[in-house]
Amino acid sequence: MTQASAVPLTREDVAARVASEGADLTNLEAPGADLSGLDFRGARLFGASLKGANLTKAKLRGCNLDLAVLRDATLVEADLREASLFASVLANAKMNGANLHGARLMGNMERANLEGADLSEVKGGADMTNQPMGLVRLVLARAQLKGARLNRADLSRADLSYADLRETDLTDANLEMTKLIGADLTGAKLDRAMLAGAEIDHANFTGVEGLSSVRGLESAKGREFAVFER
Repeated sequence: MTQASAVPLTREDVAARVASEGADLTNLEAPGADLSGLDFRGARLFGASLKGANLTKAKLRGCNLDLAVLRDATLVEADLREASLFASVLANAKMNGANLHGARLMGNMERANLEGADLSEVKGGADMTNQPMGLVRLVLARAQLKGARLNRADLSRADLSYADLRETDLTDANLEMTKLIGADLTGAKLDRAMLAGAEIDHANFTGVEGLSSVRGLESAKGREFAVFER
């Protein structure tokens, strides 16, 4: 079914489309809609316009959200496991406690709130073999990630400048060539994390666990300006 106009859909409209069309919700137009708790599992939401939408506790596992606009959206405790978010916009999104385990993240998540979220094993590393339009990377600049799980996450070449990474679990995370300028990693777990070539100017590593096991720290850029335990 093709939408006849660009009039934003209501919760009832979206629920009806899910029921009638199943998995294909390409270019869905529902900015600001209350879609909390709806089951979109496995749906194709490519290019969806969901700015400011309420997706609290929505079931989005395995969804294709590539090129979707979710700026200012609320995804508190949403299930986004194995979802694909390539070139998507989630700037300022509220994602406290969301589950993004194994998700593909490659878009703008600047200033997003991901406190207590599960980002373990996320695929956020920039693919340098496929950059026809310039570098496409995961941007988490100034994002709030306190207490989040990022163990075994691939964040290579991601931008985490000035991000709040206090008490995060970055065990076995790939932070190679990652921008960590001004990031606060106070109390984070960094056991066996890879930091080769990372930019760590003015980053705060006070009280981190596993610092002695971090790989590539000697080649991190701006190390002389980073704050370590004294």
